[in-house]
Amino acid sequence: MRIMVIGTSGSGKTSMGKQLAQALGYQHIEMDSLYWGPNWQAVPPEVFKSAVDKATTGPCWVADGNYSAVRDVLWPRATHVVWLNFGRMTVLRRIVWRTLSRAITRERLFSGNRESLRMSLLSKESVILWSMQTWHKNRLRYSLLRNDPAYAHLHWTELCNPKHTQAIVAALTSAAVASTPPDDKEHL
Repeated sequence: MRIMVIGTSGSGKTSMGKQLAQALGYQHIEMDSLYWGPNWQAVPPEVFKSAVDKATTGPCWVADGNYSAVRDVLWPRATHVVWLNFGRMTVLRRIVWRTLSRAITRERLFSGNRESLRMSLLSKESVILWSMQTWHKNRLRYSLLRNDPAYAHLHWTELCNPKHTQAIVAALTSAAVASTPPDDKEHL
């Protein structure tokens, strides 16, 4: 299985990606860690695309992120999509909690970046603002992509309530075990 976890910013993509990867014993690929360089500067597009290409060549992985710039690399390789399609208020609560926690604790993120209260609350680049501005657009985009014939090979799981996370992890783990040839089961 090659699983993509998608959803708007703050929906819990990385948490779900880590959880799935751990349950399945797969490589976890965090797109943000490939995209962001030091000082919140995006790496050059060709560097990002090359990193995603290299990271997703294996037979089993879980990748999380919404980067349309690498959709042509990532989506044809994937076998499954987990769409975290939570309501706006659920996402708002999650993004505010995550962002404030990171800013207050000064948690080191990808490339040594840290979120600050000023950047999170008082900036046009606020991830909270970004999340709310893109929530509806992402919901429409993923609805369209789900029905796009180019991605008919993908098995979609739409998660609309965070309470069902464990059930989704269990279902995908069972599906992976069931679809793995007997000789390869020890690799799960």
